[in-house]
Amino acid sequence: MDKIDDRTMTELEAAAFRTLREHLMEKRADVQNIDLMNLAGFCRNCLSRWLQEAAADRGIAMSKDEARELYYGMPYDDWKARNQTEADAAKQAAFEVAFRENVGPDRG
Repeated sequence: MDKIDDRTMTELEAAAFRTLREHLMEKRADVQNIDLMNLAGFCRNCLSRWLQEAAADRGIAMSKDEARELYYGMPYDDWKARNQTEADAAKQAAFEVAFRENVGPDRG
């Protein structure tokens, strides 16, 4: 493989992110955030937070709600009403552990 310059690498990474977002938002909206967090240690909300943090690193002010709306393509409450189902006690308990280990108590 030829060496990839920084700009091209950034473009490839951005394309991969867009594909991941499309997959999670359009092709697999049925996969619950709690299941993603419990299995992978991140969810759609993490991705929106990472978008917010990247904006902050560049001096762009963005609230959690603004980042979520950018990521979800709609207000987060609308997404939840359309797609989120109730999690049982076992999933909620696993989520508490996964969140603590991967996100931290002050990052929700």
